[in-house]
Amino acid sequence: MHARALICDAHQRFSYTDVILPDPGSEQILVRTRYTGVSIGTEFALIRGKLSWGPYPLCTGYQGVGLVERVGKKVNGFTAGDRVYYRDNRVIALPDGQSVSAVAGVHCSSAVIDPRTTHGLALLPDGADEEAASLYVMPAVGLNGVDMANPRMGETVAVYGSGLIGLGVVAACSHRGCVVIAIDIDQRRLDIARTLGADYVINGSEQNVTDALKHITPEGADVVFEATGIPACIDPAIALCKTHGKFILQGNYGAEPISYHFLPPHGKRLTMFYPCDDGFASCRRAVLKNIARGVLPWHSTITHRVQAHDAPALYDAINKGEADDVVGAVIRW
Repeated sequence: MHARALICDAHQRFSYTDVILPDPGSEQILVRTRYTGVSIGTEFALIRGKLSWGPYPLCTGYQGVGLVERVGKKVNGFTAGDRVYYRDNRVIALPDGQSVSAVAGVHCSSAVIDPRTTHGLALLPDGADEEAASLYVMPAVGLNGVDMANPRMGETVAVYGSGLIGLGVVAACSHRGCVVIAIDIDQRRLDIARTLGADYVINGSEQNVTDALKHITPEGADVVFEATGIPACIDPAIALCKTHGKFILQGNYGAEPISYHFLPPHGKRLTMFYPCDDGFASCRRAVLKNIARGVLPWHSTITHRVQAHDAPALYDAINKGEADDVVGAVIRW
């Protein structure tokens, strides 16, 4: 079947082009895409070769919202017209037959999905805003890390990096009753962090982060989340932790080896956590429920909205470093 998708070639050129999807089988669901969310971290790590999940050409995107169009005869629990959120669209080809690496292929006008997989689909809660819901994976990633590290009510949490994953951590820790300190070099992100529950913000482009944090909590933070995914930020973030504190490597640091100084966390006797992925169904469900009920005002993270045919220009600008003002971006199909 025919569809259109955002494709990246080996020269990191982007196009909105015709693609071929397999006809859905008896155990699959066909979804017509409404919105997809942009992940500036993981998607551009794939585009730039920091991570590799398959050869070029690529169809990135791993979070979307759409309408069920067709349900296989062996599938239960879904009917045509259902609103769903999903993470998968595994098989894509160009019209000439060339295979596309679907990583995970959600930036496409349609998706063919097996609902039984861990990264399949689920019903969108009533009342959930579709734009905000299409960016659900990053707050679920943050919630997964928070659930692993288990910061307690009243503890001081520093979030080093206030991109979408860091903002998800800010919101989740605020919901737990923690004292939350958001850190970034972009004031717009820090303003959003305030909206999502940060008690304090530190602008690293204007302040000495260590001094500013010690003014708030002299012994250091009980829990520090490093959410930039930048290896050079690990040591400065560790320095913010108190003795016997917790440190979470919340970012994805790529396929290459990373290093950090051993003695500071060793001397502080830190407990360190390495969360991965978005916590699967339970974290996704919690995030979407909170968006639908207004507990998580995730729409406040959206700074850019584009139609699908304008997505290549947005991706080209982000890839060239010409769109530093993007926090959350959604594509309408």
